[in-house]
Amino acid sequence: MILKGELITLQMMTREDCHHLYRKYVADPQMTEKAFVYDKDKVDKYFDIKTNESSRLVFSIKNSHEVIGEIQLKKINKILREATLSLLIANDSYKNKGYGTEAEKLIIDYAFEVLNFTRILADTTKRNHRSKYVLKKLGFKFLYIDNCMEYFELNKIFYNSQRLSERG
Repeated sequence: MILKGELITLQMMTREDCHHLYRKYVADPQMTEKAFVYDKDKVDKYFDIKTNESSRLVFSIKNSHEVIGEIQLKKINKILREATLSLLIANDSYKNKGYGTEAEKLIIDYAFEVLNFTRILADTTKRNHRSKYVLKKLGFKFLYIDNCMEYFELNKIFYNSQRLSERG
């Protein structure tokens, strides 16, 4: 399955994509203070764990020629028809270009229109101002804050009405 936007495409993560991503990944100080060092075995283990969870869908984010990130729907609850959004961009050279925003729009449309979810949740570290800005721009509403994270939600009805008003 491929979800195509103007700038990027999303497709189910492969092991090869995962290695391409994490070979060039640089931990964002807005998300963590720990440095990241690529380790083939650790990336293989990460890939196996994440892609084998039945409550998770992992997609590669690709621009015209390379893997630049990953986006996930995690904690999928088919009964409540909801999931939590997770986004990772490889490094600063791919940020502030609209890739993450477009990836989130594509996955939101997929979740609401194809999977028929009614709500998408998201969380981000308190200090990740870029992520909070994009979530709010896409219509996510703030829910609550704890020690280190902020939590947001987007309801399908609100999202669809927001899209209609933008068109009309």
